Amino acid sequence: MVVGGPMRMYMRVSFFHADIEKEIDFDLLYILNKALPYNIAVFDIIKMEGKPHARFDAVQRKYDYFIHTYKDPFLSTQSSFYQLNNLDFDKMKAVVKLLPLYKNYRAFCTHPDKYEHTLCNVMEADLFVNPKGDRLRFHIASNRFLGKMIRIIMGKILMVGKGELSFDEFESELITLQASKLSLPAHPTGLYLSKVTYPYLNLEPRTEFIHSTQGIDWISI
Repeated sequence: MVVGGPMRMYMRVSFFHADIEKEIDFDLLYILNKALPYNIAVFDIIKMEGKPHARFDAVQRKYDYFIHTYKDPFLSTQSSFYQLNNLDFDKMKAVVKLLPLYKNYRAFCTHPDKYEHTLCNVMEADLFVNPKGDRLRFHIASNRFLGKMIRIIMGKILMVGKGELSFDEFESELITLQASKLSLPAHPTGLYLSKVTYPYLNLEPRTEFIHSTQGIDWISI
């Protein structure tokens, strides 16, 4: 069952599972959407065999994180505002390329000791910018993510862009598993879970918000 809609701080396109013993002979999709609040929408209901688990069976999750560097009230619930000038996009792109090369993200989560391990198989990582250079999109895909991992990574990418963290210092954190410099996680606004993939289910993502709501021709830098 696919569920999506704007949350308080970010949009989430996700799945949940439910066991229904009796055969459904009515329009459950319509009834659910009538009963749910305006900011939660059910897109589809998919009948599955066996006992699939919406959380533990996922093999890949894709996220997008949006930033704008000029004040715009219309973007306040869609993208994080950072009043920054002269970000070094080349250096930011360079550290983003490092992410799929490493597996242990212990230095990029809030409470690493609560996990059995901090290994993540980051399969994709890219940074996009609009032609004016005042709006950014960070894209990342992995089999799992740790607590605030994406926001911590984004905060450090911004530090690199501002010249507060070097390429070598960023990579050192991936190697030594220790933070070389303290940083705050990026704001929660602008973080989107855009796709979840299962070994038995790989639906096309509902990414209209990336192209229309965000209204940008993104350029990979």
